Amino acid sequence: MTNSLFEQRFSRRTLLRSGLLLGAGLTLGSAAGCATPTGTPGPKTVSLALNRSLVSLDNKLNQFDAALTVQRGVRQALTEIDRDLRPQLVLADRFELVAPTQWFVHLRPGIRYSDGTPVQVRDVATALQMYSQVDGSFVGGFFPEWPTVEQIDDTSFTLNTQRPVPVLDYLMSNILITPAAANVPEELQSGVGSGPYLVTESDRGTGNYTLVRNENYWGTPAQIESVRVRFVPDESNRVVTLRSGEVDVIDSITPDAADQLAGLSGVAIDRIDGVRLNQLFFNFRKPQGHPLADARVRRALTYAIDGRALVDQVLQGSATQSRGVIPLTLDGAVETGEYSYDPARARGELDALGIRDLELKIIWETGEFAADTDIMESVLQMLSAVGVRTTLQQFEPGGDISQWRQGKVGDWDVLGNGFPSPTGLALTIMQGMYAGTAEKEETRDTYHGYIFPEITRTITQASEEADAVRRAELLADAQRQIWDTCPCLWAFVPKAVLARRSRIDGVALRPTNSYDLSVAALRA
Repeated sequence: MTNSLFEQRFSRRTLLRSGLLLGAGLTLGSAAGCATPTGTPGPKTVSLALNRSLVSLDNKLNQFDAALTVQRGVRQALTEIDRDLRPQLVLADRFELVAPTQWFVHLRPGIRYSDGTPVQVRDVATALQMYSQVDGSFVGGFFPEWPTVEQIDDTSFTLNTQRPVPVLDYLMSNILITPAAANVPEELQSGVGSGPYLVTESDRGTGNYTLVRNENYWGTPAQIESVRVRFVPDESNRVVTLRSGEVDVIDSITPDAADQLAGLSGVAIDRIDGVRLNQLFFNFRKPQGHPLADARVRRALTYAIDGRALVDQVLQGSATQSRGVIPLTLDGAVETGEYSYDPARARGELDALGIRDLELKIIWETGEFAADTDIMESVLQMLSAVGVRTTLQQFEPGGDISQWRQGKVGDWDVLGNGFPSPTGLALTIMQGMYAGTAEKEETRDTYHGYIFPEITRTITQASEEADAVRRAELLADAQRQIWDTCPCLWAFVPKAVLARRSRIDGVALRPTNSYDLSVAALRA
C-alpha cells in the first residue's frame, strides 16, 4: 500500500540536505516495482509514459490530468475545453441555451463508434444516469444537479434542469459517451468509443494500454497509427527512457528532470500555466473538540510552512504559491489572501489556544504532484520546528487511498491532493471542493467533509445566475468566505510541464495538462 520514503530518489535541490529526516517519526511501507517500457517504439508508433496509473478508460471516479489525453482519444463528449479554456463542439454541432433551465442539443451528423454503430440520444441519457449513480464520483461534484434528457427526434434532444445551470456546455465536456447497453455505474475498462483511437490491449494492474487508429472514425483520422501507454511512476526511469528513445512523451516532470532534458538534441520541453490546485487539505470530518475542528488552530499551523522555500528550492519556480482558494488563472477567481511564514507566530498561537503535543498524520498518493515526497518531508521538518509531531503515509498509485479519503478506512489529518479544473471555470472547482452538503456527506461525496451551509448557498446561487457579472460577484464573496475557514495547510498552483522527443509534433499542451492526441503527428 505505501512506499518507503527512503527508497525514493531525492532531488539534489531539496530542503532535506540537513538529514533531519532521521528520527522524525515516518510511517513507512514496502515499495512495489512497476514495469517500464522496453524497446523503442516503431516508426508509426508513439509511446507515452504517465506518472499516474491509467486505471480506467472513462472518468467516472478519476480524472488525473494527463489521463485526459488517452481517455478522450477513445471516448468523447458533446463538448470539450480547448487550449483557451473555452467549450468547443465535438459530438454535438449545436448546444444552445433556449430557456433558463433548458438547453437544445443536436448530434453531429455521421458520428459513430469504432464498431460502426451510430451515437444515439439514449447513449447521452444513459451516460448521465451512470455518472450520477457512482458514489464518490469525481465528475459528480462539478454538477449542481444532474440534467435529464428529453428526446425530440433521432438526433435532437433537450437537457433540462430544475434550476438554471448557465455553464452546462462547459460541464458536459466531462461526460464521456459510451453505447447505452455497455455503460454501467462504474469505471469502464474496455468497450468501444467514438474517438480517433480504439483500445486493443489493456491491463489495469500495470496501467499499460495499446491504442490503434480508429479506421471508422467519423472525423479527421488520427495521424499516428498506434499509441502505447505505460505507467512509469519513478521519474528517473521516465527520464532515462525518454533519453534513450524508448518513450516519446513523459508528463508532470519536476524542474530537476526538465533541467536534465533541456537542450538535449531531439528533446523538447513544453510548459503552460496550469489550472490545477495542489493542496495540503485538512480533514474536516474531525469531531467537535478536536484541534483541527478549530479554524484558529488550522490557521496557526499554516504559519509553520515556508511556502516560498518550497516553491524556490523544491519546486524550483515551477509553481506559484496560492493566493486564494482556487487558481487565479480560472475565470472568476479572486485573490483572497497569502500564506505567511512565521514559525514564532505559529507556536505562539498554538500555545495561546492550549494546543501542545499535537500530532498530525499526512497522507498522499505517489505522483499526486511533482516532487511530492520532497515536499512532504520538508513540511514534516517545518512542523517539527514548531513542536508538531508528524507522520507521513505514502500510498501506491491504484491502492486504497480513496477509501481513506472518504473516511471509510483509516484516520488522517492532512491530505496531499490535487484538484483539477477541467472547465477552466472558478465555479466548477468551487462546486467540487467547497459546496458540500449533509446529503452529499452521507455517500462521502463531499470534499473530505468540507460542509459550510452558507458557503454552499452562495456557490449554489452563483451556479444558477445567468448574469455573468452578478455570478462573478457571488463567486468572489464565496472565495473570501472559504479563505476564512482555512481549508488548507498550504496550497500551490503548478505549471503543466511535459517533455517529448522532437519526432512527435503537434502536441499543443493545454492548461489542463492534456493535449489532443488526434492532431499529434510523427515527423518523417
